[in-house]
Order: sequence, then structure tokens, then C-alpha cells
Amino acid sequence: MKLKTLAFALTGPAFTLAQPALASDDDFELWFGPSVSTKLDDDTSVELQTAQRFRDQGNNREDTYYFRGWVHQKVAKNVTLSGSIEERINDEGADEIRTIQQLGTKHGVLRTRLRLEERFVEGNGGRMGLRVRPRLGLRVPLGDDSPITASVDGELFWTLRATSVTGSTGINGVETRVGFTYDVNDNLTLGLKYLRAQNIRDNRPDTVSHAPLIEIEFTF
Repeated sequence: MKLKTLAFALTGPAFTLAQPALASDDDFELWFGPSVSTKLDDDTSVELQTAQRFRDQGNNREDTYYFRGWVHQKVAKNVTLSGSIEERINDEGADEIRTIQQLGTKHGVLRTRLRLEERFVEGNGGRMGLRVRPRLGLRVPLGDDSPITASVDGELFWTLRATSVTGSTGINGVETRVGFTYDVNDNLTLGLKYLRAQNIRDNRPDTVSHAPLIEIEFTF
């Protein structure tokens, strides 16, 4: 009962915030998130993370592909500091380069992540956008020896500096995920989640994307 209460407390504000002032334009997407990682020592690991996002063209949003190279450094028992460089390719749209710094923590079943992104969009004259992404989540194993873990996350997208002079700042996105991961063995984890991503827009209907997210994590 306590876990159910905590999950409701976690997701309730995110879904409340996600309700738009105007009617929203909803579309369907399909997301894949394969990644591969390896340890350099007990506290350091490197990871190659990729994603493929196939979108319904109803909201005139293009398919997206990205590649991230991560370095993860464990700085305390339940605290990890990470850095990344990302290349993001948008079909029929402007591509983007990001540098990312991230702090992740674990507190029992509770997970937190604070990410800072510097964004450089093609064609914007080198102007740097700056965005903060705080995330709060739960990871609950389904039994003491179960390979299946239930998860729920809520994340805000808070733009401090837009990538264009006319771009908006403030909270302009909310993303929530609910699903399960399955540890196939010590090296392979599969995940299946439902993702809801809302782009909050001033004086226009918000865009809301609904997507099954398929994750494949390989560690060696």
C-alpha cells in the first residue's frame, strides 16, 4: 500500500501539470532505445546509447535518431556523475549536437536524476540553448528473486535559454513513462514501457505523443 501511495504521489503532479490549457494535438510514435556498456573499473563505465523515434506525421514532426557516448563515474555508494556528447539527426529537419552533464541517485526504490543540456541546433548561428531536466522515479522488483522490475518516471523539461532568439523559455515539456524491465541474464536487460511526451506551447494547442518504448541494454 505504501508503494502504491508513493507511486500515485510521484505521477499525480506530472499528469496534472501535463493537462493543457488548450486542446492538444495527439499523435502516435514508436521508440527504440538500444544501448551497450562496459566497466573500466569498479567505479567507472562507458556507454553507447542510441535511439530511434518513428513519428506519426500528423503534427509535422520528423523521425529522430540519436547517438550518445557516456562516461559514468560512481562518486558515492548511491550517487553517479555522468557526462555525454550526443548527435541528434532529424529527418527533414535541423540536426543538433548536445553536451550533457547528469547526476543520478538511488534511495531504496526511489530514483532521481538531474540533467543539464547544452544544445546547438544546426542553422542557428552557433547559439547555445540551455535546458534542465529533473526526473523522479520508482523501481520496484516484483518479488525477492524476480528478474522483472516495475518502473514509473516523471520528468520536466525546463528551458533556461532557447536555441533561437524567438524561442520560449520555462517549463515546456513533461514526459512520463510506465512499464517493466526484464533481466534476461547478467549481460542483457529488456524493457517495455508506455511513454507520454507533452510539448507545452504558448497560445497554441500542446502536442502530445503516445509511444511504446522498447529498450535493449547489453553489458559486457
